[in-house]
Amino acid sequence: MNSLEFVAERSGDRLDKFLSDSDETGLTRTAAARLIESGSCTVNGLNVQKNYKLRAGDRIILNIPEPESVDILPENIPLEIVYEDNDLLVVNKPKGMVVHPAAGHSSGTLVNALMHHCGNSLSGINGEIRPGIVHRIDKDTSGLLIVAKNDFAHHKLAEQIKVHSFTREYEAVVTGTIKDDGTVNAPIGRHKTDRKKMCITAENGREAVTHYRVLENISGYTHLRLRLETGRTHQIRVHMAYIGHSIAGDEVYGNGKPKSLNGQCLHARKIGFIHPISGEYMEFESELPEYFVKFLKSIK
Repeated sequence: MNSLEFVAERSGDRLDKFLSDSDETGLTRTAAARLIESGSCTVNGLNVQKNYKLRAGDRIILNIPEPESVDILPENIPLEIVYEDNDLLVVNKPKGMVVHPAAGHSSGTLVNALMHHCGNSLSGINGEIRPGIVHRIDKDTSGLLIVAKNDFAHHKLAEQIKVHSFTREYEAVVTGTIKDDGTVNAPIGRHKTDRKKMCITAENGREAVTHYRVLENISGYTHLRLRLETGRTHQIRVHMAYIGHSIAGDEVYGNGKPKSLNGQCLHARKIGFIHPISGEYMEFESELPEYFVKFLKSIK
C-alpha cells in the first residue's frame, strides 16, 4: 500500500478531479473515483464522496493499493538509455512512442520496453499499467524521461516535481514571430466538453508557469528554449497556443501541420533532479533529434 498526502490550496475542486489532476497520482478521474468509493481516500480523517467539494486547507490522504498483476507483455523494443543505476534510469524517448499502455495502445509502448529491460525492477506507485513512470511526455513529444526502479525513488522524485525543483527544459518551433523572451502564467485545467484536451481556465485550472527564451526567428516561425516551472498536462502546447504561437505541427491546439513535419516539433531537451539515494544533483541533456533538425533546415 502506497500513501500520498495532499493539502488543498483552494476551495471548490471536486475530490475526484483534484486527485486526477495531480501529476503525483498518475490517476484517471475514473480510477480516482473508484479509490474514493472503496474507502481508500480520506479528507481530514473522514471518508467522503467523490463529488466532495474541497476547502482550502483540507488534508487529503490517498492510499493506493499495490498494483495487481496484469498481462502487460515485455517487448524487446530498443531503448536509448542515457543513464541507469539501481534506482532509476533516464530514457531518451523517440517521437511517436506512447509512454504507457492505454486503449488503442496495448503494445509497443515505453512501459512494454521497460518491462523487458528491467524485469520486475520498476516502481508500482502509478498502478499496473504505468510501472516506473514518474512523469509523462506526449506520444509526439521526443526527449528525456525519468523512470523509477523502486517505490522509494519514485516518492522522492515525485516530491521534487511537486515542489517544482525538477529541471525540465524543452526546445520547440512555434508558429509566428516572437521577438522577446517571456513568461506565460495562466492556469490550466481539463476542457469542459472535450475531456482529451486541456485549456486555460480560472474556474477549474491549476497554476501553470512556462518561461521561454527566443533562440531564432525563421521564416514566420520561432525556435524557442522553454523551461517548465510547473508540469501540467500539455502545458507547453496549451500555453503557446494561448499566446497565439502554437507548436508547429500541433494538430490539437494548433492549425494543422506543415508538409515537411510529421507531428509536433517539441523536444524534452534537458532534465535535472536530485538523486533520491545519493542526494547528488544530476542533469542530462539530449541532442535535437533528426526530425527537429530537418524541420529547421526546411524552413530556412
